[in-house]
Amino acid sequence: MRIGTGVAAIAAGVAILGIVGGTVLFSQMRGDAEAFANCREGNIAGGMGSVGGSFELVSETGETVTDSDVFDTPSLVYFGYTFCPDVCPLDNARNAEATELLAAEDAEVQPVFITVDPRRDTPQVMSEFTDAMHPDMVGLTGSEEQVKAAADAYRVYYNVPDTEEEYYLVDHTTFTYLVMPEHGVVEFFRRETGAAEMAERVGCFLDAA
Repeated sequence: MRIGTGVAAIAAGVAILGIVGGTVLFSQMRGDAEAFANCREGNIAGGMGSVGGSFELVSETGETVTDSDVFDTPSLVYFGYTFCPDVCPLDNARNAEATELLAAEDAEVQPVFITVDPRRDTPQVMSEFTDAMHPDMVGLTGSEEQVKAAADAYRVYYNVPDTEEEYYLVDHTTFTYLVMPEHGVVEFFRRETGAAEMAERVGCFLDAA
């Protein structure tokens, strides 16, 4: 086989794989959109398929985990930090309550809390926080680079001040994402969404899946 022909064949193969892969991905996204059309109320520029992705973080037990390890169950995912004086505790408590409401209907969902302040939020600190919120809440931290990569994947804004002070506040977005196995992010919830409404909307997605 001539080198030029081999390169052309490889390039053609890559192109075909790209087309097939893109077709499969498009079909899955279109299928999700159709299946969840009656459930979805949120809207994100670029579509839900533009939010979420792979990550590698550290669990509250000190183990390195990936998104595949964490999202083997439908999950309510929130980015924040444990020193947050009001917003994060209230939002996580709401997510925990929605989890309980769903459990009462035999629907399995796990609340997940990912810190944007890994400097202070060690695995032990995350464990203490999540244990106080819900026995099934998963706490995730990691290096600053790992956290940034996860936040970027979920289009989360946050700003940790460059300071030596111990008691600083972190500005961050406050959406909660519904992540489902094999579907990824399918919906997001704003702060004003109550636990009962969240549980009802999540239940719709679970039924549609």
